[in-house]
Amino acid sequence: MNDQLETSQPDTKTPGASLRLFVYGTLKQGYWNHERFCRGVLSVEEAVVRGRLYELPSGIPVLEVPEADVLAHGTADPLADVATQARLAAEFAARAAQHPDPGKNGAPGGRWGPVYGELLTFDDPETRLPAIDRLEGFLRGGPCLYRRVLVPAIIHGGAVPAWLYASGRPPDRHVRPLPGSRWR
Repeated sequence: MNDQLETSQPDTKTPGASLRLFVYGTLKQGYWNHERFCRGVLSVEEAVVRGRLYELPSGIPVLEVPEADVLAHGTADPLADVATQARLAAEFAARAAQHPDPGKNGAPGGRWGPVYGELLTFDDPETRLPAIDRLEGFLRGGPCLYRRVLVPAIIHGGAVPAWLYASGRPPDRHVRPLPGSRWR
């Protein structure tokens, strides 16, 4: 089975369905999985989320996020997940219009600090999300290294909901905390 997204695939774009994905490791521009899995990305923006960054012995990063920031958990239905993201984005926008204070969600605090990465936007969630789920080993309801969660990401001073792959379990002695807020 080839998880790679080929440019010759049939058009599976869903009108109006945009997927926002926060990436902090090998899916970032310049790393080995970006070209393979992120070809055709609509936009790439610098973004930040709250969390703690670790590195596995293999050198792969793992992000732990505060449970209080988790807005939703990923499912096996990419269109339902994108609909959840769109609904929450509309709520964020309405709240920001009424109370322009983006500091609550995503602001560093306590043991959580800023983690810097990229916010990728795609228009093909039906093919993109399952391929990246497989790459990250995300199996809804099964044992996983990563879980896909929706959290607030800060871009341009405002919060938007973004999916990301976070640690599926508390850090153990095999992971080492990264001193900075950025992987490599």
